[in-house]
Amino acid sequence: MTIEQTVLELLSVYGYIALFLSLVLGIVGLPIPDEVIMTYVGFLVSQGTMKFSAALFTAFAGSVVGMTISYSLGRYFGFPLIRRFGKHIGIKEAHWQKVQTWYEKFGPFVLMIGYFLPGIRHLTAFSAGTSRMRVISFGMYAYTGGFIWALTFISLGRVLGEHWNLLFVYLHRYGVWILPPLLLLFLGIFLVYRRKKKLS
Repeated sequence: MTIEQTVLELLSVYGYIALFLSLVLGIVGLPIPDEVIMTYVGFLVSQGTMKFSAALFTAFAGSVVGMTISYSLGRYFGFPLIRRFGKHIGIKEAHWQKVQTWYEKFGPFVLMIGYFLPGIRHLTAFSAGTSRMRVISFGMYAYTGGFIWALTFISLGRVLGEHWNLLFVYLHRYGVWILPPLLLLFLGIFLVYRRKKKLS
């Protein structure tokens, strides 16, 4: 049984507790398919097994706790922790360098974009910690992004219903066409924010 199958089975049995713990662990760095989990939760909502508001709150809480733990690990242990243990959870130094480059270009807005990039989201929070980003700034970007991320995938699963897993078939086939518009949307919001900040 794969990790994905195990987690989905746990979700069916333990519901909100399994959702919360799986997102915390997945964001901290364990190889758990967070988007698959939340889309499946959306399917359970469509079946009446889970409630939308409770599922959204639980997913948001899981993302907040996971990102906060990752931020704290970066703040107190820094890059040596990634260098020592990163290879065991699939984190390469190239991933780390990519995140650093994005921070130089887009600043804390990367915390919001990173949620939609598997294998990157936990590094964005970790990097924010190593750079000593202010806790208030971190929370504003990371927690807002977490809410949007959870709302997006749970809603998609709810709309797709029994066909919830088709989302990942299409992402696999057409991700090169779907993901860029999403990232451009976030970039547009970021540029408007920066412009308003300069004018104020």
